[in-house]
Amino acid sequence: MMNEARRVDLAIRGGTVATASSLYQADVGIVSGQIARIGGGFSAAEEIDATGKLVLPGGIDAHVHLTPATLPDGGELRWADDFESGTRAAAAGGITTVGNITFPRPREGLLDLVGRTEKEAGSQALVDFFLHPVLLDPSKNVLAELPALARSGQTSVKIFMVLGTFDGRSSEYLNAMRIAGECGMLSVVHCEDGCIIGHLTERLVSSGRTGPEHYSASRPVFSEEVAVTRAVGFAEASGAPVYVVHLSSAAGLEACRRARARGVPIYVETRPLYLYLTEDRLLEPEGAKYVGQPPLRGEADVTALWNGLWSADVQTFCTDHAPWMLGEKLDPAHTVETFPPGVADLDTLLPMLFSEGVGKGRISLHRFVEVTSTNAARLFGLFPRKGTIAVGSDADITIWDPDETRAVEARNTQTNSDFTPYEGWKVTGWPTVTISRGEVVYRDGQIVGRPGRGTLARRGQTQML
Repeated sequence: MMNEARRVDLAIRGGTVATASSLYQADVGIVSGQIARIGGGFSAAEEIDATGKLVLPGGIDAHVHLTPATLPDGGELRWADDFESGTRAAAAGGITTVGNITFPRPREGLLDLVGRTEKEAGSQALVDFFLHPVLLDPSKNVLAELPALARSGQTSVKIFMVLGTFDGRSSEYLNAMRIAGECGMLSVVHCEDGCIIGHLTERLVSSGRTGPEHYSASRPVFSEEVAVTRAVGFAEASGAPVYVVHLSSAAGLEACRRARARGVPIYVETRPLYLYLTEDRLLEPEGAKYVGQPPLRGEADVTALWNGLWSADVQTFCTDHAPWMLGEKLDPAHTVETFPPGVADLDTLLPMLFSEGVGKGRISLHRFVEVTSTNAARLFGLFPRKGTIAVGSDADITIWDPDETRAVEARNTQTNSDFTPYEGWKVTGWPTVTISRGEVVYRDGQIVGRPGRGTLARRGQTQML
């Protein structure tokens, strides 16, 4: 009988372990939610047969919207998913950690915001989560909370350059980035120029060009390029790292590539919409369902972003999961000024990138792991606890069938959103089991984890890439 000291809670047998830097066959043993053994020679209370499958670090989607957004103008965005349905979708898609964009209520401090959201999410989440508090008021009183926020383990803030309030307070935002950097925090920035967008949108509306076919004209590539260039300047002036979310264009990517070449700490995220769809979709009768911010772009931009994933000019691949019901997206009362932006992507983020990227030779399996898990773990202060398969790391693991082929269908997703922009898309490579801190939360098409088991991940400082 094998020594009880060699016994684990859960063993994954016969799979091929893939990380950002290695590929090998080994058994993985889990004890008390952490990876305890890699190799063999141990018994287990429970076993999972992973023969013929990949054993991957759980996905980390650093950019989701699962809580309502209260905007500076008093408006509110209420997406279709909350933390329960959103993390169900994450688990079904092989994602074990999500980073939520968390908006403050009027006059709510950053620490109070985190405490409130932790309480709300903690009763719902199936997988772990972390928070990006949105910095709507970069006043001295609010910025004074940044050191305590970092000490509490939330080491990022979200800044919207696209908001009409940004330009009038840009010097305060620059100071915010500096202080955040000094605290080991990452500034997460939405890079579109609000002045340009406001001007162009007003002209379109006044001339009656309000349909989705005009949406790209309201938020052109140069509105992103200008904002990205400005974000690069802010990073250079402050010496602080900046993370550009949902980059959509070749021009924006080139601005970041040049900046990184001269040592500016700027990092790039892109998302599924910009790899699989182009702006001609906005011309369709239901074009409004493809609206995102920034909008869909042209073929040259799609090619540039794929090349950026391959070359490491793009560091992370995340959803910007912003789910709506189809009726909300297609409401005829909306115009280029008011179309609800975003789509649900948590169920399909990893499978579609595996199929279109690894399966078609656009990126390697190692790059797949890097951009969907390891790089996010490093940038957001979670590595090596998350983002890899190593002894001592959290047992956040996805068992992956690289050969399973099925079509994307909204009726088979876990999100509350009732449509997908990829309906009918043939995808090869799907998760069969998702394990969060040693507990199976998804198995063979079924959610088996319980709401409320996910916890707020306390993070360290940003690790530069």
